Amino acid sequence: MIPQHTPRLERRLGDWARARLPYALAEFVMFGLKQGWACLFGGLLLAAIIASKLIWQPGWPLHRYDFLFLFAIATQAVFLWRGLETWEEARVILLFHLTGTAMEWFKVGAGSWAYPEPALFKLMGVPLFSGFMYASVGSYIARVIRIFDMHFNPFPPFWAALALALAIYGNFFAHHFLPDIRLVLFAATLLMFARTRVWFRISSRHLWMPMPLAALLSALALWIAENVGTATGTWLYSGQRPDHWVSFAKLGSWYLLLWVAFVTVTLVSRGALSPPQISPRR
Repeated sequence: MIPQHTPRLERRLGDWARARLPYALAEFVMFGLKQGWACLFGGLLLAAIIASKLIWQPGWPLHRYDFLFLFAIATQAVFLWRGLETWEEARVILLFHLTGTAMEWFKVGAGSWAYPEPALFKLMGVPLFSGFMYASVGSYIARVIRIFDMHFNPFPPFWAALALALAIYGNFFAHHFLPDIRLVLFAATLLMFARTRVWFRISSRHLWMPMPLAALLSALALWIAENVGTATGTWLYSGQRPDHWVSFAKLGSWYLLLWVAFVTVTLVSRGALSPPQISPRR
């Protein structure tokens, strides 16, 4: 039985796959399609980054960064108009957008990375579209929780998860002046969430994976996307050439930042922290 809240297009794709493919393969195909649907905002923004790099000319009246900013605003408006995100989700995603922009200002000012192209919508060396890159992470988390009917159980006390998120966010700034405690933070995510299972449903059956593993796999996807950004010269790390891969150490930074995004999004998705209603196996 397919959940009634499943969108019509998604149900049709699922019915098509299950009618033509073995059950396990159909579930795998639907898992990929749902993941792609969940990261639609980020995928569209990444496609715009690649396409604009290929076609943009220096003499055009609109700067490429400004186009990306206007594209991101239009995409967010369409998401709200078409109900792809709720207003409650959008408000929390906006919070993550603002915290991400604040970190961008600090990091660019500290010389960690730079945006080399000119723009009208650029403040303190940071083009304003950059905040939407963080918003796309929040959008993915909010949408993937809803699309997969996710639950996180057993979940540690929410105040502890919030304290961890604040410590992670603070360390992104403080490690420029104080000892870097990211190893402690890595250990804290494992200690706090080692028993937490991410329960999700592709069609009718509940599956699960350890929450730290889910965070690591998501961080890997973001690290790959970040390499697309540097390969197109949209932003560059200090001393990095566009034809070089982003340091694999940045995977750890994305892993930690995902916990900040997750806790931010769960401010409105608290129902996902309750135990799931497990469907019987067939």
